[in-house]
Amino acid sequence: KSDGTFGVRPCSHAVQLTMIGWGLFQGDRRSLPVWTGTTLAVGGLVALLLPGLTAPPLLPALEMAASGIGWGVYSLRGRGSQHPAADTAGNFVRAVPLAALLLVPAALGGGLWMDGLGLGYALASGAVTSGLGYVLWYAVLPRLMAASAATVQLSVPVLAALGGVALLGEAITLRLVLASAATLGGITLVVRQR
Repeated sequence: KSDGTFGVRPCSHAVQLTMIGWGLFQGDRRSLPVWTGTTLAVGGLVALLLPGLTAPPLLPALEMAASGIGWGVYSLRGRGSQHPAADTAGNFVRAVPLAALLLVPAALGGGLWMDGLGLGYALASGAVTSGLGYVLWYAVLPRLMAASAATVQLSVPVLAALGGVALLGEAITLRLVLASAATLGGITLVVRQR
């Protein structure tokens, strides 16, 4: 479901903290409009996710935080990419052995089952759509300051929720409209400062 209850919070906050922290460490100085935009975007995101906010179990929360830090580092490294498609393809190729290794315990424990259609969907989702998304992200990153790139990431849950409206027929609520406007408006404030 796209109402924000899918564990995005620890991950996205770790991404923001990683990227903004690195930007500040590298000398990025944020102006008042940038801080205002970031606060507005985070506030909108919290409002969007508020109905699903619960304290997650510690281990999954730590795993999601580690994932967020990894995504932040991945994004920061992507700022220097000269060849987004080749870099993304290389990253995917290097990730395959680790992913395959992680499948072994599931296969041995009997917890792995897939059919051709499911495998096709997984490949299309992972290799095609995610791959294209990462290529686009790496192409855009060099044009953004680290803090701006971190703030742009806050659009993902909003886009997922809007996708739920467009593709799954989910209801357009006042909370969704106001939270989306705040998040996207805050992102616009940040990006326009470049």
